[in-house]
Formats: sequence, C-alpha cells, structure tokens
Amino acid sequence: MFRSILLLGAASTALICASAPSWAQPHAPAVESVVVTATPLAGANLATIPSKVDADEIMHQGGSSLADSLSNIPGVSSTGFAAGASRPIIRGMDANRVRILEDGTSSSDASDIGPDHGVPIDPISTRSIEVVRGAGTLRYGSQAIGGVVNAINNRIPLTLPDKPSGEVQAAYDSVSDAGQGAALGDISVGQFAIHADGFYRHTDNYDTPLGQQANSFFRGDGLSLGSSYFFGDNSRVGAAVVHYDAKYGVPSDVTFINMRQTKYLLGSSLDLGDDLFKTLNINGSYGNYSHEEIDPTNNNEIGSTFKNKEFDGRAETLLGAIGPLSSSAVGIEIQNRQFSALGEGADYLQPTITQNYAAFLFTEMPVGDRLHLQGSGRVEAVQLDGTPFTGIHTTRGFTPLSVAIGGLFDLTDEIKLGLTGASTARAPAQTELFARGPHDGPQTFETGNPNLKMERANSLEGTVRLRFKEFTFDGSAYMTSFNNYVYGALTGRNCDDAGTCAFGSAGDLRELNYVQQSANFRGLEGKAVYDLWHTSDGVLQATALADYVRATLTGGVNAPRIPPWRAGGGLNWESEAFDAGFQVIRVGDQNDPGQFDTSTPGYVSVDAQIEWRPFANNRKIEIALIGHNLADEVVRNAASLNKDLVVLPGRSIRLALRYTTD
Repeated sequence: MFRSILLLGAASTALICASAPSWAQPHAPAVESVVVTATPLAGANLATIPSKVDADEIMHQGGSSLADSLSNIPGVSSTGFAAGASRPIIRGMDANRVRILEDGTSSSDASDIGPDHGVPIDPISTRSIEVVRGAGTLRYGSQAIGGVVNAINNRIPLTLPDKPSGEVQAAYDSVSDAGQGAALGDISVGQFAIHADGFYRHTDNYDTPLGQQANSFFRGDGLSLGSSYFFGDNSRVGAAVVHYDAKYGVPSDVTFINMRQTKYLLGSSLDLGDDLFKTLNINGSYGNYSHEEIDPTNNNEIGSTFKNKEFDGRAETLLGAIGPLSSSAVGIEIQNRQFSALGEGADYLQPTITQNYAAFLFTEMPVGDRLHLQGSGRVEAVQLDGTPFTGIHTTRGFTPLSVAIGGLFDLTDEIKLGLTGASTARAPAQTELFARGPHDGPQTFETGNPNLKMERANSLEGTVRLRFKEFTFDGSAYMTSFNNYVYGALTGRNCDDAGTCAFGSAGDLRELNYVQQSANFRGLEGKAVYDLWHTSDGVLQATALADYVRATLTGGVNAPRIPPWRAGGGLNWESEAFDAGFQVIRVGDQNDPGQFDTSTPGYVSVDAQIEWRPFANNRKIEIALIGHNLADEVVRNAASLNKDLVVLPGRSIRLALRYTTD
C-alpha cells in the first residue's frame, strides 16, 4: 500500500505543479549536448544522432551497470544477465559489435568472453555516458559495428579548476535492500589539477513478483586518483590509476564471481599551433583484470579463474583546412590483449593473444551553407593466437578495411536531415574462433570455428532532427546487411561437461556453435519532447520514445537474442526547486526468437520520480524519490541466454541524496 501511495503521489504532484495559473513565453530549445566521443572536431555537424546521459540521469536510473543508465536511449537495451553483468545492446548487437570505453580507451575486461562477466565501470563513478553510431565509430575500431559506449569520468582532468569542487551522494533502494554512496573532488595546485573519486555499492538478492531471485546480490567498490599538468597556451599531460572490486551472484547458477581490476590511464593534449597541425592527443590505458568463479555449495571452491591483461594506446592529430576539407583528424591505435583461463575455465577457452594495429581518418567538408559531409576510414592488421577444439595451436590474421560517409542537410534552421552509408569489416573474436567447451555461467557448451572468415556489415541510415521552440524530435531509420555474420547458434542438443551432446539428453548445458551466414538488421527509433505549458516557475513537458529492430538470417530465419519493440511516454515538470515526472513504456512480446530458443512475453514498465531542492539559497542540495517497475510486472529479458530462469527486479523505490558544489 505504501508503495502504491508513493506512485500516486509522484504522478499527482507532476500534474498539480502544472496547474500554476500564469503563462509565460515559450522558451528556446536547450542547447545541444556536446558528445565528445562522436567527433574530435569542434563544431562538427554529424549525420547520425549521438546520445548522452549526464550525472543527474545516471543517479535517477540507479543500477550497477552502464546498460542500466542507458535504458531511456532509443535503440539501446541490455543483456541483463546479472546485477553485476549487463552489457549494452545497440540495435540488436552486443559483445563483439559494441565497444565499451572509459575516457576513450578500452574497458579492458572479459565481458565479451561471456554474458556472466561484468564491466568494471560503475555508473555512479561517471560524469556522463555517451553512445555513438555511424562514421565516428571507426575512430575506435571495427568492434564497434553496432556502436560505441564511452564512460566519461574526468579521472585525468581536462581543465584546470579555478576553485575546489566536489560532490557526494547516497541512495537506498527497496527492491534489494541496497545502499550506495559516492564522492568525488577536484582541486588545483599551481598548474596541476588533481581528481579523486570513490564509490561503494551493496545490494542483497532482489525481489520479483514471483519471489526473491536467488543469487542476484551485488557488492562493489572502487577508487581512483588522477592528475594533469597544464602548460603553454593549451597543453596538458596527465595520468590516473583506477581500482575496482566486485562480488556478485549469477542468478541462473549457484556460483558467484569475485572480480577486480587495476587500470593505469594516460591522457595528454599538445597544442601544435595555428598552422596545418593543430593538436596532438595521446591517450593510453593498461588494465590488469581477473575474476574467480566460486561454488558456495562446495566449500567456496574456485572453479575457474579468468585473467585479462590489455594495453590500448592511441594518438590522434587534429588538422586544419586542407582544400575543401574544413578540418580532419588522423590517428593510429595499438591494442595488445593477453587472455587466459585457469581451472575449469581452461576447458572453455585456452590462452589467447590478440594484437591489433590500426590507422584511421575522420574528416568534414562543408558544401555551401546547408550541406555538411563527413567521411571516415580505418584499416587494421589483426592477429589472433589460440588453441581451438582441434587442439592445434592456431594463428589467424585479418586486414579489416572500413569506410563511412555521411551528410547532414539543413533543410531549415529547425529541420535537419542526415544520411550515412558505411561498409565495416570485423575480424572474428577469440571466443568465436577458439571456444572449445563448457561455460557454466550461461550454461552452454560452446564450440568456435577457427576457419571463420572476416565479417562485413554494409549499412545505410537516415536521420531527422526537429528543433522548434516547443517541440524537439530525433528519429532514425536504418538497415544493415551482413556478409559472413558470426553468431552463436543453439543446436537444440543438451551436453554434459565432457561434451557428450544429444537431443533430449539430461545434460545441463545447451550446445552453442559459432557459425556464420548472411544476415539483415533493420529498425526504427525516435524520441520526442513537447512543451505543454510554461509558467514563470517552470515547464511541463510531454515525452515519447520508441524503438524497433528486426533481424533475420539467410532464408528469413530469426537471428537469436534480439530485443523486442518498445514504445511509450510520460510527463515531466521542471523548475528551479522541484522536478517530477512519470513514464509508461510498453515492451512488446518477442515472438520471433532464434532457433531452439523460446518466446518472451512483453510487459509494461511504469516509472516515476520526484526531485526536490529544498533550500532557496542553495539549490545544490537535492533529495530524490525514484520508482521503477511500479506496476510490479514480471520482466524477462528476451536478449538474455538465461531469460527462462531469471526474472528481473520487481517494484523498486529509491531514495537518493546529493550535494554538489558546482
């Protein structure tokens, strides 16, 4: 009853606030958010539509994964495998087609090896998260066919603060008896800027409408320290060290995972002058990651240990005008990844080494006053070493070549139309080539194919942006045609740990083989905001979002693990002292599952929030009450391998407090 009253109160408050009597003139639309991941070029006009969530949205969304924070971006969903392991899915693509970055370099983890492996970046420690698709993704690698997710946290300071600043926040969540806290600070000492942050998160097994979900707990903490030295007119060099620890359960199994990572970051920007060469940016990271998979029913025996040591370094030069090209960026990137699995994990994947050397280009060319063209290209030399199911050590080499071109046309000052075409090549990943046995987390017996060919995606995307005084809209329509699309195909057979597989057997593991064939992805997505009512105190807005993706293989066979459509909207009231709103989203049934998979019923997601800044002389103190899944729907994730065994969290009420000096 108390939770129902909170939901009613949140919705009622939004409507009551809207009833203020006085009218005001419509305000101009908000300034476009700058998405630094999308382009290195200042003032670039992008044909595709990048997305960004800021620290406010991250706090209100809650959750321990980046995917949780991105749930309101059209076209983005999550694998939802565990509270500590949920990667973003972009337009039906994940793992080896969505690259996850931290401040522009690799997250350096094992989350692409299995859906039960987490990403060692907690959203509570980030300042913003950016999602990029289209031509700009080629700056970050062919593993970003679906898109790039970049967590930005200022751990290597980009500016010299003129005064100390900081933030503290804390929250409690009812669905899992969760507590969390975080703090950060930035100061300057002479020409040095210093940043420090830390967080702690503790959740128990969460509640669902069907009862408590066993083994769904999460514990996590982390800290970082970084500094930059500023010199000359516009130059800096800096470094940071980051440590992350987590312990979380795998809900479809009895095991839990102990994870840790220490990562060293380098970031610098050198002002080269006002001639052809403008700026040289050099960034790098080295991550030392490991986790153990532990069985609490067998005296906490360590079944498997996974280790990943990864270097990612990139240098990028920004250029001035060259003939018709108004500005450009050229760069190189070097990646070296050494992965190993011990214990039972060695039965799944033997040690692998992946090396990638790449060169890339991004450029912009205006054509008249209203047409803006962008182009990008990337060439890579990829080598993978490992031991497939044959037991013979194998080395594979690939040379992916990718290009993209896009155009943005300003039809009027309020209407912009974009069109982007791309042809992107991707080398098969280590699991796709070398997997060779049981993987207990997703409960699969996986076999890679060391003879896989290079995958190529040919894509076309059209976009529309509307920016009127009272109405904004971003919409996209896209299609991607794959040659040699690589995917994990369920065979319908069950296996034991030794690899004996048969139809109808009592084995606990589903057989999954990595194969490739042609595939087609197509979809629509959009988001709109309409200002219903302005007063002298604030504005009432109606919001709407929707997305849809359909993916089929050769012969019209359904591609596996594709998210269903969703559509909905809500109302938001925004003012200086008080914000409130609610959102109702219908998530459709997924009745087009992959072969030997099952359909997934849809549900209705009802969310609401109230934010109050109670002190008129200090609006930097905020109290927030946030509700998720307020209808207490049974939610299963159609894109997850464990959806038949795991129900996602039920009704959740979060109380959050935050103080910031900015």
